[in-house]
Amino acid sequence: MLFRLLFRSTALSPLLLCSLAAMARAQDPAAEAKRLISDHVRRIRPLEIEVGKRWWEASVTGSEAAFQSKQEAENRLDRALADHQRFVKLSACDRAGLEDKLLRRQIRVLRLQALPKQIDPELLEQMTARSNAIEKRFNVFRAKVGKRELADSEVRKILKESQDPQERQAAWEASKQVGAEIEQDLRALVAMRNKAAAQLGFTDYHALLLEVNEQSQSQVLSLFDELDRLTREPFAKAKKEIDAKLAANYGIAVDELRPWHYQDPFFQEAPAIYETSLDAAYANVDIPGLCRKFYAGIGLPVDDVLKRSDLYEKPGKSPHAFCTDIDREGDVRVLANIVPNEYWMGTMLHELGHAVYSSKNMPKSVPYVLRCESHILTTEGVAMMFERFSKSARWLEQMGVSVDDPAAFSATGEKMRRNKLLIFSRWCQVMLRFEQAMYRNPDQDLNALWWDLAEKYQLLKRPADRNAPDYASKIHIVVAPVYYHNYMMGELFACQVNQAIARDVLKVKDPKTVSYVGRKDVGEFMKQRVFAPGRTMSWDELTKFATGERLNPRAFAADFGGEKAAAQSK
Repeated sequence: MLFRLLFRSTALSPLLLCSLAAMARAQDPAAEAKRLISDHVRRIRPLEIEVGKRWWEASVTGSEAAFQSKQEAENRLDRALADHQRFVKLSACDRAGLEDKLLRRQIRVLRLQALPKQIDPELLEQMTARSNAIEKRFNVFRAKVGKRELADSEVRKILKESQDPQERQAAWEASKQVGAEIEQDLRALVAMRNKAAAQLGFTDYHALLLEVNEQSQSQVLSLFDELDRLTREPFAKAKKEIDAKLAANYGIAVDELRPWHYQDPFFQEAPAIYETSLDAAYANVDIPGLCRKFYAGIGLPVDDVLKRSDLYEKPGKSPHAFCTDIDREGDVRVLANIVPNEYWMGTMLHELGHAVYSSKNMPKSVPYVLRCESHILTTEGVAMMFERFSKSARWLEQMGVSVDDPAAFSATGEKMRRNKLLIFSRWCQVMLRFEQAMYRNPDQDLNALWWDLAEKYQLLKRPADRNAPDYASKIHIVVAPVYYHNYMMGELFACQVNQAIARDVLKVKDPKTVSYVGRKDVGEFMKQRVFAPGRTMSWDELTKFATGERLNPRAFAADFGGEKAAAQSK
């Protein structure tokens, strides 16, 4: 009543009118929430799109100018998100308990996005600059053996194929050289990140990022403790078999095996230790073309994505692979460095899995703020679910690719998949626990910590007389901090979704036998049950909606034959 009567006066100053309007909005949280969302779309969305474009350019070219442009764009976005008055209003609306669920969810997402930016502006810019400088070093880094420079694919080829122990060790050690190059910068960045977390009232940066991602340390560690119990014995058994075959292949004793004998630089992939090579089937395969055919066959075409993408190696380009949704309007792209082998077949299926789980396949009715994946773990899960087909002879033959010995290929692929699940689970234990410990106490001996964890969870033997920052050669620790555990949680999500598809769509009992080829009903299931909600649901809500269960390890255990262990872990 007071507000209405005062507004009848024509003698009020514009300043007072603005103050009264602000008071009125404060008394109507829903109206204030709508205004904040509208402001984000009008003012901050263009900054987000610009960052996406500049990041793409920097990753493709590796040029100094592109990285500088990327950093400037990130700083502009950070300054907008750092607006403290805006954050206070978002927090007030978040606490108000808005009745409109969609409105409430958008406000929660925007508050979490802005939370880590509520720090000293100079510190925020320093963190961005330091992270960009390190990322650029990774992008232009090439391992050096003597005077020879090796691309990442060449290092992997040596580790996979060479029978020369000295060449293997030299290539492995060369792949770690980037760690020594960026160690001091990384330590400085960790200190900055912890300082930022302290300014926001968190014990460290690890705890802050979990909060931002709607998780908690206790929740994640509890799940990983369960995974440790679930996988410890099956992994030890599988690794014993792997070790015996590797030692025989190299003509050495099992006790002589070291990290460079395991083919992947971090032992996060299953070694190719079987007589049947999966790479041979892909020697003459058009990998992008096969992906195009597969995704079109399940009603999730990717032609437009492939046209925008950058798929092959070139100087300065990032040696890794990723997918990015530039504008949440369908401008989705993949960066890759394809060579014709099984690794890159799986990688392209993976990255295009991210691509189909994007704004491409989300209704325009989903608001911009929520027109993205529910969580990083759910998009990783979808990507992993599609990636698995690269190891299936049945899938290849259904796709029209001839396989010399399908039975041998499938037997090898099945063992590799089992080993991959177990090996990856143990590798994720290392990453999660290393980052947690690093941020909790960054002044400790991080080199020793890294190898202590590798010995405990991966059963690797550290190289004798080596004291090098090998942990710093893992790019995710720099550019995607406190992220890696989501890969493993994504694997659990993938197994549950695949199980739901087998049960509800394909009507088969064994989820491991499915291929999806030509099944548009699979694509429709994914659109309706996984993609369409966007981020209107949290990751745990989406898991229940898509699969009928909360995230759990039972479907994952079934994929490597650990059902009994899963039952005992309840």
